[in-house]
Amino acid sequence: MNEPEVIRQMLGQPPSDPRTIAVIGLSENPGRPSHYVSQYMQQHGYRILPINPQVESVLGERSCTSLAALPLRPDIVNVFRLPQFIPAIVDEMLQLGLKNLWIQQGIVNPEAAQKAEAGGIHVVMDRCIMIEHRRARLA
Repeated sequence: MNEPEVIRQMLGQPPSDPRTIAVIGLSENPGRPSHYVSQYMQQHGYRILPINPQVESVLGERSCTSLAALPLRPDIVNVFRLPQFIPAIVDEMLQLGLKNLWIQQGIVNPEAAQKAEAGGIHVVMDRCIMIEHRRARLA
Protein backbone atom coordinates (compact mmCIF):
# COMPACT_ATOMS: atom_id res chain seq x y z
CA MET A 1 0.00 0.00 0.00
CA ASN A 2 1.17 3.52 -0.85
CA GLU A 3 4.18 2.22 -2.77
CA PRO A 4 5.67 4.89 -5.07
CA GLU A 5 5.39 2.53 -8.06
CA VAL A 6 1.66 1.94 -7.38
CA ILE A 7 1.10 5.70 -7.19
CA ARG A 8 2.97 6.28 -10.48
CA GLN A 9 1.11 3.46 -12.19
CA MET A 10 -2.28 4.80 -11.08
CA LEU A 11 -1.59 8.36 -12.13
CA GLY A 12 -0.22 7.49 -15.58
CA GLN A 13 1.09 10.28 -17.77
CA PRO A 14 -1.75 12.37 -19.27
CA PRO A 15 -2.38 13.40 -21.97
CA SER A 16 -0.55 10.49 -23.59
CA ASP A 17 -2.05 8.04 -21.07
CA PRO A 18 -5.44 9.55 -20.17
CA ARG A 19 -7.12 8.28 -17.03
CA THR A 20 -10.65 8.37 -15.73
CA ILE A 21 -11.24 8.93 -12.04
CA ALA A 22 -14.53 8.06 -10.37
CA VAL A 23 -14.79 10.41 -7.39
CA ILE A 24 -17.05 9.09 -4.66
CA GLY A 25 -18.37 11.96 -2.57
CA LEU A 26 -17.59 14.73 -5.08
CA SER A 27 -19.17 17.94 -3.84
CA GLU A 28 -20.46 20.74 -6.05
CA ASN A 29 -19.13 23.23 -3.45
CA PRO A 30 -15.84 24.69 -4.83
CA GLY A 31 -14.55 25.16 -1.27
CA ARG A 32 -14.65 21.43 -0.49
CA PRO A 33 -11.49 19.36 -0.99
CA SER A 34 -13.34 16.83 -3.15
CA HIS A 35 -14.23 19.62 -5.57
CA TYR A 36 -10.94 21.49 -5.88
CA VAL A 37 -8.83 18.31 -5.89
CA SER A 38 -11.01 16.85 -8.65
CA GLN A 39 -10.96 20.14 -10.55
CA TYR A 40 -7.14 20.15 -10.39
CA MET A 41 -7.01 16.59 -11.73
CA GLN A 42 -9.47 17.49 -14.50
CA GLN A 43 -7.30 20.48 -15.47
CA HIS A 44 -4.37 18.07 -15.81
CA GLY A 45 -6.00 15.77 -18.32
CA TYR A 46 -8.02 13.36 -16.20
CA ARG A 47 -11.70 12.74 -16.84
CA ILE A 48 -13.69 13.03 -13.62
CA LEU A 49 -16.75 10.82 -13.10
CA PRO A 50 -18.73 12.14 -10.11
CA ILE A 51 -20.50 9.75 -7.76
CA ASN A 52 -22.87 11.61 -5.48
CA PRO A 53 -26.62 10.90 -5.38
CA GLN A 54 -27.22 14.38 -3.92
CA VAL A 55 -26.13 16.33 -7.02
CA GLU A 56 -27.08 16.24 -10.70
CA SER A 57 -23.73 17.24 -12.18
CA VAL A 58 -20.31 18.46 -11.09
CA LEU A 59 -17.38 19.82 -13.11
CA GLY A 60 -19.34 19.42 -16.34
CA GLU A 61 -20.04 15.70 -15.79
CA ARG A 62 -23.33 14.03 -14.92
CA SER A 63 -23.24 12.59 -11.41
CA CYS A 64 -24.05 8.92 -10.83
CA THR A 65 -25.41 7.18 -7.76
CA SER A 66 -22.87 4.33 -7.64
CA LEU A 67 -19.87 2.78 -9.37
CA ALA A 68 -22.22 0.34 -11.13
CA ALA A 69 -24.19 3.26 -12.62
CA LEU A 70 -21.15 4.80 -14.33
CA PRO A 71 -21.20 4.96 -18.16
CA LEU A 72 -17.68 3.48 -18.29
CA ARG A 73 -15.13 1.70 -16.12
CA PRO A 74 -12.89 4.16 -14.28
CA ASP A 75 -9.14 3.67 -14.06
CA ILE A 76 -9.13 4.94 -10.46
CA VAL A 77 -11.79 5.11 -7.75
CA ASN A 78 -10.99 8.13 -5.55
CA VAL A 79 -12.86 8.24 -2.24
CA PHE A 80 -13.90 11.30 -0.23
CA ARG A 81 -16.13 9.47 2.26
CA LEU A 82 -15.80 8.60 5.94
CA PRO A 83 -13.87 5.42 6.83
CA GLN A 84 -17.02 3.44 7.66
CA PHE A 85 -18.14 3.69 4.00
CA ILE A 86 -14.93 2.17 2.57
CA PRO A 87 -15.89 -1.53 3.06
CA ALA A 88 -19.01 -1.18 0.89
CA ILE A 89 -16.98 0.64 -1.76
CA VAL A 90 -14.41 -2.17 -1.75
CA ASP A 91 -17.20 -4.75 -2.10
CA GLU A 92 -18.64 -2.90 -5.10
CA MET A 93 -15.19 -2.58 -6.67
CA LEU A 94 -14.61 -6.33 -6.25
CA GLN A 95 -17.98 -7.10 -7.87
CA LEU A 96 -17.18 -4.82 -10.82
CA GLY A 97 -13.56 -5.91 -11.22
CA LEU A 98 -12.14 -2.41 -10.64
CA LYS A 99 -8.43 -2.43 -9.82
CA ASN A 100 -7.29 0.93 -8.38
CA LEU A 101 -8.56 2.44 -5.12
CA TRP A 102 -7.33 5.82 -3.88
CA ILE A 103 -8.51 6.77 -0.39
CA GLN A 104 -7.93 10.46 0.23
CA GLN A 105 -5.74 12.00 2.89
CA GLY A 106 -7.18 11.74 6.38
CA ILE A 107 -9.36 8.73 5.57
CA VAL A 108 -8.10 5.42 6.96
CA ASN A 109 -9.67 1.96 7.07
CA PRO A 110 -6.90 -0.67 7.26
CA GLU A 111 -9.30 -3.64 7.26
CA ALA A 112 -11.02 -2.49 4.07
CA ALA A 113 -7.65 -1.78 2.44
CA GLN A 114 -6.43 -5.29 3.33
CA LYS A 115 -9.60 -6.82 1.88
CA ALA A 116 -9.15 -4.78 -1.29
CA GLU A 117 -5.52 -5.83 -1.71
CA ALA A 118 -6.41 -9.47 -1.02
CA GLY A 119 -8.93 -9.17 -3.86
CA GLY A 120 -6.33 -7.83 -6.29
CA ILE A 121 -7.06 -4.11 -5.93
CA HIS A 122 -4.12 -1.69 -5.76
CA VAL A 123 -4.63 0.65 -2.80
CA VAL A 124 -3.31 4.10 -1.95
CA MET A 125 -4.65 5.28 1.41
CA ASP A 126 -4.37 8.48 3.43
CA ARG A 127 -2.74 10.35 0.54
CA CYS A 128 -4.00 13.27 -1.52
CA ILE A 129 -4.11 12.47 -5.23
CA MET A 130 -3.50 16.15 -6.09
CA ILE A 131 -0.38 16.36 -3.89
CA GLU A 132 0.97 13.10 -5.28
CA HIS A 133 0.30 14.26 -8.84
CA ARG A 134 2.16 17.50 -8.20
CA ARG A 135 5.05 15.57 -6.63
CA ALA A 136 5.24 13.21 -9.63
CA ARG A 137 5.24 16.15 -12.08
CA LEU A 138 8.13 17.82 -10.25
CA ALA A 139 10.21 14.65 -9.87
